[in-house]
Amino acid sequence: MLGKDKKYRWLLLGVLLLVGIGCGKERSGGEGAELRGRVLVDGSSTVYPITEAIAEEFMKEYPRVQVLVGISGTGGGFKKFLRKEIDINDASRPIKPSELALAREKGVAFIELPVAYDAIAVVVNPKNDWVDCLTTEELKRIWEPGSTVKYWSDVRPEFPHEPIRLYGPGTDSGTYDYFTEAIVGEEGASRPDFTASEDDNVLVQGVSGDPYALGYFGLAYYLENKDKLKAVAIDDLNPDNGEGCIPPAVETVVAGTYQPLSRPLFIYVRLDRTEDPAVDTFVKFYLTNARYLVGDVGYVPLSDRIYELAMERYQKRITGTLFENRSIVGVRLEDLLAQELEQVEQAQ
Repeated sequence: MLGKDKKYRWLLLGVLLLVGIGCGKERSGGEGAELRGRVLVDGSSTVYPITEAIAEEFMKEYPRVQVLVGISGTGGGFKKFLRKEIDINDASRPIKPSELALAREKGVAFIELPVAYDAIAVVVNPKNDWVDCLTTEELKRIWEPGSTVKYWSDVRPEFPHEPIRLYGPGTDSGTYDYFTEAIVGEEGASRPDFTASEDDNVLVQGVSGDPYALGYFGLAYYLENKDKLKAVAIDDLNPDNGEGCIPPAVETVVAGTYQPLSRPLFIYVRLDRTEDPAVDTFVKFYLTNARYLVGDVGYVPLSDRIYELAMERYQKRITGTLFENRSIVGVRLEDLLAQELEQVEQAQ
């Protein structure tokens, strides 16, 4: 669950005998008891709560299938994925060019599937009474390589002359990659002098225990710990936006106003493992039921149309990434998926 604080753990969800996951969700019609096997998932701590919820419900329908879900960060998960140690990688960012090149070198074909929207929350300690909103330009000055921001007063003169202590995801995290691209302007470009962890709960503890801290991580972890943290609204300085300071919230992500810190989340499925009935059934179950379960764990469901397009992408076994030579910041998933499917159909 979100409260666990180990850097890496395998979750072996218990065998449950209940059948069905509620109104409107996929049902096995009693056939689930016949399916056997094991599904290995690893990767993003951000996507973990979604996959955990899906796995719990899946094993109610398919009690003889074991779903094991680990956390080693998006990058750490891709390393295992490309070594063919796992079936599915949870990812809070698209596959990197270096990972894509390694996949091609090793002959690892994969299917990239969006599963939810998330946002990155910038947070401070509840005792911080001087910050309610920061601009993207201020965040860039705080986090960019070579930053000269050492005190809060370096951000704005009216802020206290107290050290600003920073907390953020480690370099294996997709959240780190997305934040640096969206805010600094270059993926992986960040000042090094911050407390880093792949475990978002460590970051929550750090910021909640330090009145002069500032950190960032996935929205779900902020929502889970709202009593310990204070969210900072973001002003993206976009004159076409006209919205001003926008708080991190499910509503602002759905409305498309929390920019540029909202993003899609993914699972990556090894093509060769889709021949395994347990893996294939789990992926279909995931795409069918994510829309019902994503909100329960603090994330934002995709539109029904995007889930339909993602299912079609999976069923047609369309491999590769939608984001080769393309930034993920500000993308419209529905357009990308629809254009790709149209191209595939024209080519057939």
